[in-house]
Amino acid sequence: MTNAVIVSTARTGIGRAYKGSLNNIKPPTLLGHVIHYAVLRAGIEGGEVDDVVIGTVLGAGTTGMNLARTALLAGGLPVEVAGQTMDRQCSSGLMAIATAAKQIAVDGMRVVVAGGHENISAVQNEYMQWVARDADPKVLATVGTAYMPMLETAEFVARKYAVSREM
Repeated sequence: MTNAVIVSTARTGIGRAYKGSLNNIKPPTLLGHVIHYAVLRAGIEGGEVDDVVIGTVLGAGTTGMNLARTALLAGGLPVEVAGQTMDRQCSSGLMAIATAAKQIAVDGMRVVVAGGHENISAVQNEYMQWVARDADPKVLATVGTAYMPMLETAEFVARKYAVSREM
């Protein structure tokens, strides 16, 4: 079995949802920037990438329903590179990285780009609040917070575990 190692990292800055400097940047462009620089820092050519695995929870709109694929194209990787998007709710990025490691360790791939992405400004707004109106009453009767948006979930977890923004 081959060992999987992380050879390069990249990320965007964090902005304020709805108000920050990143709120109007489309998800493929934002993530494409990260993919471009992760590949550049690794010192490899884009065509060497076997797969791009991205975790995201709210893939809609310009993500093209496969954010990994649209982002790798926006990041300048060749059309021959595969891309898969996974949704594991609140651990999608970690699952994507674990999947990429498995692809290298078990499946024989040599280079896999992996990570997570959310663009809250693009999906948790008045236009996209149809999710809350279409909540299943059976689910709500069982767990009243089942449809809680990620922003509210993050605030709840931060309060519960006393994690400030500065931390």
